[in-house]
Amino acid sequence: MLKRVKEYVRDRRDDVQDYAGGIGKWILVLVVLYLLVALILGMIWSSEPDTFSVREHTRTVAAEMNREPVTGFATTATMIRIGETLLDKPGGYLSNDIFPPGLWLDNTPAWEYGVLVQLRDLSRAMRKGISRSQSQSAEDPDLVVAEPQFHFDSRSWAIPSTEAEYRRGIRALKSYLDRLSNPQQPNAQFFARADNLGNWLADLETRLGSLSRVLGESVGKASVAEETLRNETGDALADTDNGDEIKTPWTRLDDNFYEARGTAWALLHIFRAIEVDFRRVLVDKNALASVRQVIIELEGALAPMWSPMILNGSGFGVLANHSLTMAAYMSRANAAIIDLRELLSQG
Repeated sequence: MLKRVKEYVRDRRDDVQDYAGGIGKWILVLVVLYLLVALILGMIWSSEPDTFSVREHTRTVAAEMNREPVTGFATTATMIRIGETLLDKPGGYLSNDIFPPGLWLDNTPAWEYGVLVQLRDLSRAMRKGISRSQSQSAEDPDLVVAEPQFHFDSRSWAIPSTEAEYRRGIRALKSYLDRLSNPQQPNAQFFARADNLGNWLADLETRLGSLSRVLGESVGKASVAEETLRNETGDALADTDNGDEIKTPWTRLDDNFYEARGTAWALLHIFRAIEVDFRRVLVDKNALASVRQVIIELEGALAPMWSPMILNGSGFGVLANHSLTMAAYMSRANAAIIDLRELLSQG
């Protein structure tokens, strides 16, 4: 009897082990399959959205709304399209993802941040100056809603989610666009003046200057503190210290590069819209060529990437340095913006 009990227990143990082994194999298969799907999705989601024709998009939106594309229509419609692309591109908005593959991707969130910063800056400029005739005039009610919505935390996953807050900002822009193009509601305004454009360009100039410097630090560069220069005394012919070297950590190289790509993508469409809405003042100031030069440089910054990774060769080395190439395009775009501001400030 005891022998039969032992045999029964041994058989049941073997059955349990076989069952557990089968479950383990299925779990392993599912994990491998999940990782494979996540890898494929990650490759698809990492692709950058294509550029679009601002003029064609403006005509399409105007036709759908059965409205005339008044001054400001192109800029506002472009802002809406930029915001929708940020949320609706393949994979959606990834900066606040907490699960793979979005959790593993850092290049796309960096691209999203570059786009988002430009959307924030332009929405602030729209609320602060472009939609107002003078400093004592009232702010536009829709832009009062839109501007803070785009400044919501870009990494909030839930309660509330970033996507929900940004979509609220997009709805406010759509409401502003509807009022702007509706002759029955003349309280929405868009003042395409040289001073309004110049104020936004001043903020943009500092943005691009900082971004160009960060990209240039991929190979390291000396930096001298102002305090050191003020306290330096003695022989003017003596050798001086160039200061500490500042170099971007290798883990940040691709993030800085893709943030610049996102910045260039957003600005390319914004400047194309500015070329439409501010055309009269640009022609009056002989500044249309400067705008087109900015567009040319931004198009160059968005040239297709043929390398599977961001290379960081030395400035005059054998390998390419993608960060320095991007810095060159952004610096030239910034130089054209400086020229544009000077033309707009002239009487």
